[in-house]
Amino acid sequence: MAHRDRVVIGAAWCVATLALGAGPAPALAAVAIALGAAGCLPRSRRWTGVAAGAAGALLLVATFVWPGHGTRTGSAWQLVAAAAALVLLTAAARWAPRPQLLAGGGLAATAVALWTLPLVPSASFFEYVGLAAFWTVPVIGALVVGGYPRSMERRRHLAVVAARRAQQLELAHDLHDFVAHDVSGIVVQAQAARFVAQNDPAAAALALERIERAGLAALASIDRTVRMLHTADESGEDLPPAGARTALPGTDQLATLIDRFSDTGRTRARLDIAPGAAEVLSREGAATVHRVVVEALTNVRRHAPGAAEVEVALTTDRTTVEVTITNDGGRRPSSLPPLPRFERGGSGGTGLPALAERVRASGGTFTWGPHQGGWRVTAALPATGAEATAS
Repeated sequence: MAHRDRVVIGAAWCVATLALGAGPAPALAAVAIALGAAGCLPRSRRWTGVAAGAAGALLLVATFVWPGHGTRTGSAWQLVAAAAALVLLTAAARWAPRPQLLAGGGLAATAVALWTLPLVPSASFFEYVGLAAFWTVPVIGALVVGGYPRSMERRRHLAVVAARRAQQLELAHDLHDFVAHDVSGIVVQAQAARFVAQNDPAAAALALERIERAGLAALASIDRTVRMLHTADESGEDLPPAGARTALPGTDQLATLIDRFSDTGRTRARLDIAPGAAEVLSREGAATVHRVVVEALTNVRRHAPGAAEVEVALTTDRTTVEVTITNDGGRRPSSLPPLPRFERGGSGGTGLPALAERVRASGGTFTWGPHQGGWRVTAALPATGAEATAS
């Protein structure tokens, strides 16, 4: 027990001891004071509701049961007891569990509101109502003083939970997009290796090497995402805002992404970034562009494996930044087995519809559809930065 705690308990006990010689009502009032002091101790916060109820019960007994409550000494001690009950009621509103607050706090509030009624035995009914209403005001004040920080803490907790949930969903989307891209490349390389294994062992070995690299990349993505989810769950700290995680790639990773795509299949990818286009993108916008490109390239693997070329272009007019991913369609050789179809759940929150929602939430536009025998995906995002401001 800390020294400060012992001092508070000792002082409360002394007050109770000194009051014992003044009659039952002062003694009960002093006990209520002691309960109030004990209930305000840091280690007793969870029992503040019980202490408030006990103090309220003692105050009711001192008010209505023991004779002599109308004396000057008894009334003074009852006033002190009512003040102690108010302090305890404030503490209960701040820390007590809800059932304790409803029961114990309700008893303390009733005692404080009614303690003056026996002091005016000849008062009318409306005067009694007025007295009770007058002493209800400090009761409401105690509940507000104790309940406001509690409600703010509750709102903050809910906000943290919502932010953590949003981050976990975003990480799940990232995991789906990045791993699906790598796994699609693995499937293509495995089919190519099976096709050339007998006639060209060297090409088959190269395909297996690419499969290994893609598998390691997928495992790294899974490990990174699981680690971030574990950190968010166990740390209990406030989460960074969406898009603020440095682990998420942006436009600076597009060249590596294009090279990996070209190395893991027969479709060639070409990247064209206009001067200044990447610089006028916000951090969140750059992450969105990267995700759009990943999803579009993954769809090329799934739905247009015979495409000869994919062009990724990033352009800007200083007010918007546009990324387009265009493939030429092509036709898959009949000698190769078909790629498996990956089904998307209607409410899974991934794929092009989810990207469209994300882009539109950022103030941009998102379209996709056939284009000159192939397929085109286009996302336009608002530009930010000095260049955009100047324009």
